[in-house]
Amino acid sequence: MSASPALARRGRILAGLMAMMMLAAMDTTIVSTAIPQIVGELGGLALVSWVFSIYLVAQTVTIPIYGKLSDLFGRKPVLLGGTVLFLLGSVACSAAWNMPALIAFRGLQGLGAGAIMATVMTLAGDLYTVQERGAVQGWLSSVWGMAAIAGPLLGGAFAEYASWRWIFLVNLPIGAVALALIGRALHEAFHRREARIDGAGAALLLLALGLLIFGVLEGGQRWPWASWPVALVFALAALAIAALVWVQRRAAEPVLPGWLWRRRELLGSNLAAIGMGLVMMAPSVYLPTFLQSVQSLGAIAAGLVLAAISMGWPVASALSPPLYARLGFRDAGLGGCALILLSSLAFLWMPRPQPVALVLLDQILLGAGLGFFSTPILVGMQSTVDWGRRGVVTGSHMFSRYLGQSLGAALFGAIFNATLGAHLAAAPQTLAARLPADVDAVIGALHSPATDTAVAGYLRAGIGVATDQLYVGMSVIAVLMLLVLLIAPRRFPVLEEK
Repeated sequence: MSASPALARRGRILAGLMAMMMLAAMDTTIVSTAIPQIVGELGGLALVSWVFSIYLVAQTVTIPIYGKLSDLFGRKPVLLGGTVLFLLGSVACSAAWNMPALIAFRGLQGLGAGAIMATVMTLAGDLYTVQERGAVQGWLSSVWGMAAIAGPLLGGAFAEYASWRWIFLVNLPIGAVALALIGRALHEAFHRREARIDGAGAALLLLALGLLIFGVLEGGQRWPWASWPVALVFALAALAIAALVWVQRRAAEPVLPGWLWRRRELLGSNLAAIGMGLVMMAPSVYLPTFLQSVQSLGAIAAGLVLAAISMGWPVASALSPPLYARLGFRDAGLGGCALILLSSLAFLWMPRPQPVALVLLDQILLGAGLGFFSTPILVGMQSTVDWGRRGVVTGSHMFSRYLGQSLGAALFGAIFNATLGAHLAAAPQTLAARLPADVDAVIGALHSPATDTAVAGYLRAGIGVATDQLYVGMSVIAVLMLLVLLIAPRRFPVLEEK
């Protein structure tokens, strides 16, 4: 067969992979822009973090499982089945009648998204050589850029001019195109092995992560941090983690093999990827709320500011191959961490109220940092192992990244709610009686015509203070990313492919 048809087929597969990744990538940004409208109809502001956390938890804990299934049964059935599950969850979300129902259906979406993220990046490694992967990662990174533009724009437009329910239904045509491209173009040849899935490890992973995020999210809200319920939840999480380690050491094919944590280049990279996931969630979830509630921007304008991250991320990814070829994978990634830190501090250094143009530029800088970190690290990790371990390594990286996002949604939700709650509690006597009784009612009060100017101003100030605390947390995490990435050697031990 000539090279031209093979290249054309590979191009169609890449287009299908990009469309499937668009589904998972866009689903965070498109929802975050419409949060004020969703809360206005369904209520439950205090539960908003779970709209993101449940999706990310379900996605994160299933990534290693889907990675194992793709080794046993092939990438194609896992990818197609996960996409169908994601689309079913999207339809269910569009019919949600209250916040708990929306959270439950977002969990179903997350189960499908886990299959997408587990197999898309592994297939990219299967189809392209080490020399080509940098450019391919640039294309795949551009999906996050496109999602950052399309998600907020569509979310804002649907929320402002139609109904927020359309933010989930828009997934259906994208998913149909992706299913058609992959179904027709991807043909696999593999040796099916005996199924030896680590069910106990997967169950313990779900339990440990769920307990940890539940404790972080409810601490300071439902219960005080220094209370026995919070201590009990974290103690149970610690026991689940200990049991997970015990099971993984004895499993024939563990969900997370021990050698992933013994090799310095993989350990440092995965720990830093957790930090990347953490950092991404603060602006993704709360920046649109800040821009709409404090800066009085419309939903579409707020979405455009959030989308500015897409201007930095794909450009940095495309520029990173010559950089990591010269500096090494680790040092190129360290440069990305430094840009993430600078962007976090820049938000805190802005004059008040923050000029919208400066916030937009700060998003571009954050995107550049994420691009210069993510592409060198993932390509570097994939380049250190052979085909037989590439799925495990890629899965561990995606698992670490989405573990960070899962914890980030809970952590930054706890910080935001606790800071805003403290601001309400510290209100002067002249305002206290007119303020909302709890955090859950703040957005509704700001959008109510009955709210007087003094109360609205105090509530906006509280949201501004809470947003500042999120960027303080981002700065701390960026410093930790720099430190843990130093665990990895400067030059990764790259394997030459035959």
